[in-house]
Amino acid sequence: MEQTEKSRMDFICFGGEDWWYHNRGHIDMQLMRRFAKLGTTLYINSIVMQRPSLRKGGMFFKRLTRKIKSIFAGLKMSDAGFWVYSPFSMPVHHLRWLRPVNRLLLQLQICLVSKKLGIKKPIVWVACPAACDVARNMKKQKLVYQRTDRFEDYPNIDKKTIIEYDHALKAEADLTIFVNNTLYNEEENQCKKAIYLDHGVDFDMFASAENDKSIPDDMKGIAKPVVGFFGDIDEQTTDTEMIDRITELLPRMNFVFLGKASVDCSGILSKKNVWMLGHKPYEQVPHYGKCFDVCIMPWKQNRWIQACNPIKLKEYLALGKPVVSTPFPELQKYLDVVYQAGNRQEFVKCIEKALASDSSEKITARRDKVKTATWDFKAQLVYEILFERTDDDKQEEE
Repeated sequence: MEQTEKSRMDFICFGGEDWWYHNRGHIDMQLMRRFAKLGTTLYINSIVMQRPSLRKGGMFFKRLTRKIKSIFAGLKMSDAGFWVYSPFSMPVHHLRWLRPVNRLLLQLQICLVSKKLGIKKPIVWVACPAACDVARNMKKQKLVYQRTDRFEDYPNIDKKTIIEYDHALKAEADLTIFVNNTLYNEEENQCKKAIYLDHGVDFDMFASAENDKSIPDDMKGIAKPVVGFFGDIDEQTTDTEMIDRITELLPRMNFVFLGKASVDCSGILSKKNVWMLGHKPYEQVPHYGKCFDVCIMPWKQNRWIQACNPIKLKEYLALGKPVVSTPFPELQKYLDVVYQAGNRQEFVKCIEKALASDSSEKITARRDKVKTATWDFKAQLVYEILFERTDDDKQEEE
């Protein structure tokens, strides 16, 4: 996937997250790292999709402050090799009469930034359905839609509008990428062209972390055994009631959580064996993970989780750590190296079993399961599918 004068390709990616404030392991960010080598790549931080709500005042103002800071950061080159920009947009997707105004506002900002960067006819990549209107109206070489989650089940959004965006993008996109087989099987026939692409992993970064014997300062005072989790704790994914119960049933184990919490965790945090260390830069996460003895994924059982494919599963396995998880469809391919628990009692037993029965052979088996699923491999696969040339294309070049 090397750039030549003829193969130069520019990308504009409407990201699903904010580059400055979120975990950088997400698929859109990881693929843009690789595609940035082909030309100029612009990563647009997530377009506002949720309706404003003062019900959770503290979290609302925290997110608002973060978004304002991101907007005022302006256009910046990231250390990943692509440009990052946060446009101003209004949370008015549920107000049909205001949607055209919002689209024009976004188009104007993106047009000015694209002109500054010399981007004329990019591949437009949509990881956030709220970008639907502006993405469809852009001058572009190709349109790619990344259908990674059931966005219509996200909290505090206008479900009808997001479904409308989703259907329009699948019908118009030159390629729709699914990361969950359940969604792929349900929706492939709604797409012009669709593929299933399992998530990748920064295998070397996670697998080699143990070679560095240093330990993060805020992990040094935490006694083993350590049960760990990294990622955000939020209302649509994380079963906080299960966490509360298993931490209570395993008082001699210490539980460490990395990431932001958008729900009340005061009850969990009040326990003496629970440590919440907050958000950590992506590059530091493996050095925390190497300190875990068991990694967990205590998910809720809902439509969102049924369509998920958490990247952290492969990251846990690349670390070589035992993994205990509640069930979800994509997990079934990993049951030879993962412990699945259907309820709280099973979860506790699986943690105890994982800790007691670990071995060097199992560590190797876990890493072998994901060692070829690198992001470089995934990017090359997408490139070949997206830019495969037909006989007509070759004749036109000649």
